[in-house]
Amino acid sequence: MGITVNKVDDVNTVVAGVLDNALIEEAIEKLAKQAAKQVKVDGFRPGKVPVSVVKQLHGDKLKQDAESEALKDFIDEAMKEAGISPVDVLGQPGFKKYEKGDNGIDVEVEISVRPAFDTEGYKEVVPAYEKPEVDEEKVNGKVNEILQSRAPWVKIKRKRMVKDGDMTLIDFEGFMNGEPFEGGKAEKYNLQIGSGQFIPGFEEQLVGMKYDEERTITVTFPEDYQNENLKGQEVEFKVKLHEIQEQEAQELTDEVAREILQGDESVTADSLVERVRDEMVNELKMKLFQDELKPKLLEALVEKFDFALPNNIIEQEIDAKVNQRAQEMSEEELESYKTDFVKLEALRAEVRGEAAESVKATFIVDSLAKLEEVTVEDQEVTQALYYEAYMAGQDPQKILKHYEENNLLPAVKMNMIEDKLFAKLLGLDK
Repeated sequence: MGITVNKVDDVNTVVAGVLDNALIEEAIEKLAKQAAKQVKVDGFRPGKVPVSVVKQLHGDKLKQDAESEALKDFIDEAMKEAGISPVDVLGQPGFKKYEKGDNGIDVEVEISVRPAFDTEGYKEVVPAYEKPEVDEEKVNGKVNEILQSRAPWVKIKRKRMVKDGDMTLIDFEGFMNGEPFEGGKAEKYNLQIGSGQFIPGFEEQLVGMKYDEERTITVTFPEDYQNENLKGQEVEFKVKLHEIQEQEAQELTDEVAREILQGDESVTADSLVERVRDEMVNELKMKLFQDELKPKLLEALVEKFDFALPNNIIEQEIDAKVNQRAQEMSEEELESYKTDFVKLEALRAEVRGEAAESVKATFIVDSLAKLEEVTVEDQEVTQALYYEAYMAGQDPQKILKHYEENNLLPAVKMNMIEDKLFAKLLGLDK
């Protein structure tokens, strides 16, 4: 088996040769003899099936398996000749040629290995920045928002008519065709006018009511209302106003601070303010990191280091980016790419540069993360996905299953490692 080795660059090697028909026939014979001891054929005792019968019954499968075995032997031998260690190989070899001829199968395969590069000087490209600060006025404003959000509602001291934005305390009962309907009644119910909590037209008709006034209002339920019996129906509500309420201002004391941060008996008014300030600063840091520092640092690292990239990994990234584009296409546009090979290749060429930079960035981040001893455990990835699911009101188990079935967890983990690494390099992890 003659093998030609062409080292394209530091990480990509093309090996070529011919899988001789004689070798494939020998492999077929060996596989047929092995199968003869195991297969069951009517009319023959177990283990006594003639090889010729096995070849007659399973010839296509035997030939396919023999060719695969010959190809594996070829690649193993080619890697030895090229001096490539199996542990360094990335992904599956890429086939450039696989043509069956009279004498055998012409094969040309590209094998890619993990790139190695000198990481010296990586800290030189970390961008300088001013750490964000929050002025006292904004901190106090945030503290007041917290106090306001938990302040109790109390009856206003001077009676007046209802206006937009008021919190009211009302009784109401709904009637359709003169008969009360289910779910249309409540007593001493808090309703803020203008909140949109009730169907259109209800809250607006309470404006101008006086204390203890009773009023009958007419509204129409929306056509898309969830109750089938009420969809599009005109109904009347009898409403009684008990009082108008306002939130009672709270002063921040140690006791109130402990009520806000329940479970922490050590908290004081001053320490609560400090926590609020820290959270606000962290929010500014995160925004600065995501919007400016992270993109700038990633671009600088990609520009600083120059090394060969594994072509098979680039092709995989091109596939991913093309699939992303496809998800945004109309059915008509998608069909045009399926039927026009030239158009598809043009799209692949268009995203190739972006894909190469993405692959390069991944290897840089991976190397620097090892150097900086930055790791992310699988449990951290699961917790992050659970948190995102809860925030989006989705089922965490379904989200996790989706990521597992579509092999998306490695990408999530890599993104988390990248964020953790960059935060450390920028000094934002403290």
